Amino acid sequence: MRGLETDGNSMKKFGWLALVLIAAAAAAWWWTQGERSAEPGRPGQAGQQRAVAVEVAPVSQGNIRQWASFTGSLTAASQFDVSTRIAGRLEELLADLGDTVERGQVIARLDDEEVQQDLAQARAELAVARANLAEAEASLEAARRSLNRTRELREQRVASQAELDAAVTEVQAHEARVDLARSQIAQREAALRTAEIRLSYTTVRASWQGPGDTRLVAERYADEGTVLQANSPVLSLVALDPLRAVVFATESDYMRLRNGQQAEIRSDALPGRAFDGEIARLAPVFREASRQAQVEIRVPNPEGLLKPGMFVRARIQVEERDNAQIIPRDALVEREDRRGVFLVENDSDVARWVAVEPGVREGERVEIREPVLEGQVVTLGQHLLSDGIRVHIAESADNGAGE
Repeated sequence: MRGLETDGNSMKKFGWLALVLIAAAAAAWWWTQGERSAEPGRPGQAGQQRAVAVEVAPVSQGNIRQWASFTGSLTAASQFDVSTRIAGRLEELLADLGDTVERGQVIARLDDEEVQQDLAQARAELAVARANLAEAEASLEAARRSLNRTRELREQRVASQAELDAAVTEVQAHEARVDLARSQIAQREAALRTAEIRLSYTTVRASWQGPGDTRLVAERYADEGTVLQANSPVLSLVALDPLRAVVFATESDYMRLRNGQQAEIRSDALPGRAFDGEIARLAPVFREASRQAQVEIRVPNPEGLLKPGMFVRARIQVEERDNAQIIPRDALVEREDRRGVFLVENDSDVARWVAVEPGVREGERVEIREPVLEGQVVTLGQHLLSDGIRVHIAESADNGAGE
C-alpha cells in the first residue's frame, strides 16, 4: 500500500510540473507575438504600432531641366603664327608677349641690305634692257628706210633682185632684235618686281582674315639678332573673344546633343562665375580608343577673363519639361528592384508605398512621370517604413520640392 501511495504522489508532482511548463511556454509565445506586433513595418498592424517619425515634402508642379556634364579645355577660336617669308637676320622686333596687335601692323623687320642690293641690280638690268630696245628700234628704222630705197632702185632697174631680198632680210632681222629686246624688258621688269616683293618681305606684318581687328601676342619664338630661315615663326597671335571649349561626349550623351544647344561653362580659376555658350560643332565620328566624340562649344569672352588652356566644366541642357510633377530626389527609394516613394495622403498618418516612373533629374529635384501623386512624400526615415505603417510627421527645415 505504501508503494502505491508513493507512486500516486509522484504522478501528481509530474502533472503539476507539466502544467507549469505549458503555462510558461504559452506566456513566452504571447510575449513574442506582442514584441513582433510592435515592430515598425508589419503590414496590417498600424493600429497597434508606435508611429515612426519622418520628414515629408509636398509634390509640386513646375519646370525642370536635365543637364549633361562634361569636362574639357578652352582653346582659341583663332590662333596662328606670324612667320617670315624669306631668310634673314631679325633686326627689330616691334611686338612682344601679351601685346595687342592690330590688323596689318608691322611686328618685325629683317636686315634688308642684301635685298636692297638685289633690287638695285634688277633696276640696272631693266635700264640696260630698255637701252637695248631703243637701239634695236633705231636699227629697225634704218633698215626699213634702206629697204624703201632699194625698192625704188629696183623699180628703176638700178638695183638687182638679190639686193632687194637682202634688204628685206635685214629688216626682218632687226624686227626680231626689237622683239627680243622687248622680251628682255619684260623679263627684267619681272625680276625687278620680284626684288621689290622680297624687299617687302623684310617687313613682317600681322595680317589675317576673319572678324576682329586686334589680336594678342600669345608666344614669342625669336629674339632680335636671330638669323631666321624662310617660313620661321616669329610670334603667335591669338583671339580671346570668342573662345572654344572642347569636350568629349559618350555615345549616350552624344545622341542628345545638337548644334545651337545652350551650355554653361565654369572654371575653377573663376569660382562663382558662369559663362554662357552654345554648341558650335559636333564631330561626326567617335574615337575608337575612348568611344567618345569631340564637341566644340562657342564661348563669348568679351571681358577676356577666360584664357585658352584653362580646364573647364560644361553643362549642356539636353531636356526640359514644363508643368512637370516634381519631388525631392531624397524621396526616391528602392524596394524589390522597383523605385518608388512613401506617400502620406492629406489628413492621413499612414505611409503608403507607391511605385513610380522617374523622369528628368535636375540637382536635388526629380520628375515623376507616373502615377499622379497627391499628398506628401517621405524624404527622411524611409528605411524604417513599409506599406501601411503609421508615421509622425516631424518639422523639417526644408520640405519644398520646387525651390
